[in-house]
Amino acid sequence: MSSESPIVQVPEPEESFTNDDLIYQQHEHSDDIDDFDNQDSIPQKLKLDLRGTRMELNRDTLINLPESLLIAMFPNGLVLARPNDEYDEEDEYYDGLSNHSANVDDQVNIVDFDPACLDYVLQFYTHAAQVRDRNQQDAELQRMLTASAATSPVCYTLLTKQPIIVLREELEYFCLPVKKNQNAKTLKLTAGQYLREQNLIFEALQKNISRENNVAEQHLIDMLCDAGFKRNDRWGYREIEPMHTTIVSMALVLLKTIGPDNHMATAQKLFLFWRKPARKCWWDGNTVELEGQTIRLWARRTWTLELALV
Repeated sequence: MSSESPIVQVPEPEESFTNDDLIYQQHEHSDDIDDFDNQDSIPQKLKLDLRGTRMELNRDTLINLPESLLIAMFPNGLVLARPNDEYDEEDEYYDGLSNHSANVDDQVNIVDFDPACLDYVLQFYTHAAQVRDRNQQDAELQRMLTASAATSPVCYTLLTKQPIIVLREELEYFCLPVKKNQNAKTLKLTAGQYLREQNLIFEALQKNISRENNVAEQHLIDMLCDAGFKRNDRWGYREIEPMHTTIVSMALVLLKTIGPDNHMATAQKLFLFWRKPARKCWWDGNTVELEGQTIRLWARRTWTLELALV
């Protein structure tokens, strides 16, 4: 990665997809395209089982979640069952007991995702909606809306919605014992807890900047801090993935677009990342002492940055 490109946009697939495309129906046929396009075929409430925790989400809430979060929750899309009236006893796919014959409204979708992470995002979205509704009563905002309605569609969108900066980190770590006969499983658990406690958002990237003198990465931190982050901020969510040497972290911050200290100029730059997440990946390695043992600890960090609108 060149020093002039600290964060790169995720390549778009050959076909363009929206959040709605992450929710699709199984056994689609060409004759059913019109039925599928009818959003009434998708239930307004979706029942999810997130690692044993049941949750119900409104469809609109689900598809309005950050793109990077939806991809993590549904890497293969959310497969909805076929309605009962689409089956008959002669249907080659119908066995009378298939899960596909369950009513879509009653279907519980199994999702391998931490419910605490989703709860953190949903609570932040609720807070953002409350801030947006309060701002709508502001007389200054109404004047700005009138002025920008015809001249700047981007500004108009940023004023009618509450922008949120979404920063997500996936950290994969690898332990290299220095001495023989060190218990690998214990080392991985200990190393995971050690890295989980290192929860300052910009600490690792700042070390990378100091080591490589990467000016572009420093500009990235400056831009995020100008938009609402603080240099000593900690991750809002940070947990170790079960059965993996991976730590997932998330931080969200409101992007202020009105008032004397607004960040509208930065918001317009970050608008490029609305529904188009951007990524940055780098490695770092350190020799650390854990429980009296010296190990070499390598971490591969992947940041995903995007803008969400509530």
